[in-house]
Amino acid sequence: MKKKILALVLASCMALSLAACGGKADEAAAPASEPETAAQDEADAADQAETEEPEQEEEQPTAVEGDVSVFYYTYGDTYISSVRSALDSALESAGIPYQDYDSNNSQTTQTEQVTTAIAKGTSLLVVNLVDSGSDDAAKNIIEQASAQNIPVIFFNRSVSEEVVSSYDKCVFVGTDYEMAGHMQGEMIGNYLMENFDTVDLNGDGEISYVMFKGQEGNAEAIARTQYGVEDADAILTAGGKSALSFYDSSNSNLYLVDQDGAWSAAAANNYMQTILSQYSEANNNMVELVIANNDEMAIGAVTALQNAGYNLEDGSATVIPVFGVDATDAAKEAIGKGTMTGTIKQDADGMANTIAQISANFMGGADTFADVAAENVVGTWRVNIPYATYTGE
Repeated sequence: MKKKILALVLASCMALSLAACGGKADEAAAPASEPETAAQDEADAADQAETEEPEQEEEQPTAVEGDVSVFYYTYGDTYISSVRSALDSALESAGIPYQDYDSNNSQTTQTEQVTTAIAKGTSLLVVNLVDSGSDDAAKNIIEQASAQNIPVIFFNRSVSEEVVSSYDKCVFVGTDYEMAGHMQGEMIGNYLMENFDTVDLNGDGEISYVMFKGQEGNAEAIARTQYGVEDADAILTAGGKSALSFYDSSNSNLYLVDQDGAWSAAAANNYMQTILSQYSEANNNMVELVIANNDEMAIGAVTALQNAGYNLEDGSATVIPVFGVDATDAAKEAIGKGTMTGTIKQDADGMANTIAQISANFMGGADTFADVAAENVVGTWRVNIPYATYTGE
């Protein structure tokens, strides 16, 4: 794929400065070449042209001024960091100059960054939206971009079809976000059917669980919170077992949410420590299952459990099953050590390579979804990167 990307944008990159083509400019522009050096280069090129036979050049796509501006909702998210690393690499390998922006979980900051990038003459906006709870932020970005005829690629955090389709140079690259919840629920249900008596620590015939939700209003968080439990319950009840029971009967939401909307390990860790101070095997009300919207929160819960003497790496203690989503390196390592049970792989490399390919298509004048796996394309507005179950087996 990277060779195809390189071919598409070769002409664009030849028109850009040497500093920009060298790779990432993280919110800063590289200095231009010294005038004397540039003049000497032109003279050398002229001398060489006089001594060489002229070659017939193929027609190349029109060069595009400016770089690709990539906006991340926060650098602090582990999964997003993996996407950033993969996308940086894909763009650099393709010779596409880019500039990364950290919105630090502030939509106001991100919108201002977009405005600044457009004013500087960016060629393309690649946006990991901060506020996915409403369409307003996405509409604002599209309005700014369309006024300057600048393409937009939204990724990872959902944007509605109506908004994306309102601009013919806008696409979304993400996942079928409901599928992550369904797959997590199925994984949990099957695991519990195979290990029910071991997980049911107090032998009451029910599995007591806690659900950690990453963010209110976020479509992915809503779907994972719902289906992670519903689909597990469906498998349990079909197998003659009781449905899952939320550990705190006074909590009508049936989840604990990161109030900062950061899907963070710290939030889950704090919640889990508080839970363990009241709910324990000694009190016969121990939480027997942990479900988290992402791996960061899952790891935070694992740390709290380990501090309380559970889920130890040496296998000497009771293991409370913990499930997440993303298949981050930390989660895969924990699963390998037996301190975490399973996760759903969200393919950071696949997402990054797809974004880079579509970026090249926009910049080189090719069809939007050229060289993108056709089975992952939905209509004319989005690409879904497939999920996969990960249990370390």
